[in-house]
Amino acid sequence: MKDSIPTLTAEKTIDVRFSEVDSMGIVWHGSYSLYFEDAREAFGAKYQLEYLYMFKMGFYAPLVELHFNYKKPIRYQDKIKIIITFRPTEAAKIIFDYEIFHLETNELMATGHTVQVFLDTNYQLVWETPPFFNEWKKLNGLL
Repeated sequence: MKDSIPTLTAEKTIDVRFSEVDSMGIVWHGSYSLYFEDAREAFGAKYQLEYLYMFKMGFYAPLVELHFNYKKPIRYQDKIKIIITFRPTEAAKIIFDYEIFHLETNELMATGHTVQVFLDTNYQLVWETPPFFNEWKKLNGLL
């Protein structure tokens, strides 16, 4: 029987600031990309997959897909929790799923996902999974 693949997740708590909302006091759609970025940084710190580490290994990991599903409005001064989950794939990509919850009520406020690819330092798309990323997957029980 094959061992199950572990689920790698991290959390980030955010206090919604005035600069993140629109004139109705609701989180502006552009702020969601920042919340997802904050969650990716928290994941990177927890699992040693920071952007500077990737750069040190000779790669960039730009976003090529960014998707949100709004469930309920998030308002100024709300406290939210973002749960980020790594989605395993054999492709040379990094895929994350996101859930944003209201911290006090635990209501699901939004979901989403992102896809990142690898570029070398000459900004050329890398079609094969970089060796450092395969090693990272092995260290985290994903291979």
